[in-house]
Amino acid sequence: MSVDNLFTIDFTSIAPLNFKACLIAVLCGLIIGFERQWSGKPAGIRTSILICLSAYAFVALGQYVMPGEGSARVVGQIVTGVGFLGAGVIIAKEGLVLGVTSAAVIWVLAAIGSLIGLNCYSSALILTLITIFVLVGITLLEKLVLKLKRGVHKDYEKKEKEME
Repeated sequence: MSVDNLFTIDFTSIAPLNFKACLIAVLCGLIIGFERQWSGKPAGIRTSILICLSAYAFVALGQYVMPGEGSARVVGQIVTGVGFLGAGVIIAKEGLVLGVTSAAVIWVLAAIGSLIGLNCYSSALILTLITIFVLVGITLLEKLVLKLKRGVHKDYEKKEKEME
């Protein structure tokens, strides 16, 4: 081995990470983060991408350093660490508790990143879509149920009062 080879750096390698997994982590975080930001909730696009990407990086690093059991340990530590991060977005004020869904989303983002770190790309993408369905679909369903409870006649009563 020559001295020249000792000082060469391969800038195309990001081992133990890989570009495909990084892009998938960014995409999953972006999709969920966009919904959160659009809804005006905490943990928007940047935060979501960073949580997903960092969970992926930690799991990939765990597999690299300790193949086999390393991933399980790292995932356990991610769950603990993300729990603290989620607790930071929960606000209890005057008997109301706010931010629980955002905390749950942070946990899901870490799970998605961990799946990517375990090379379970399809599972990560499916979990991303399920998360979006829950966040958007359930909100629409709740609005529909409230409208049904309110009744259609109340909408007409409002219009009649406006016309008077």
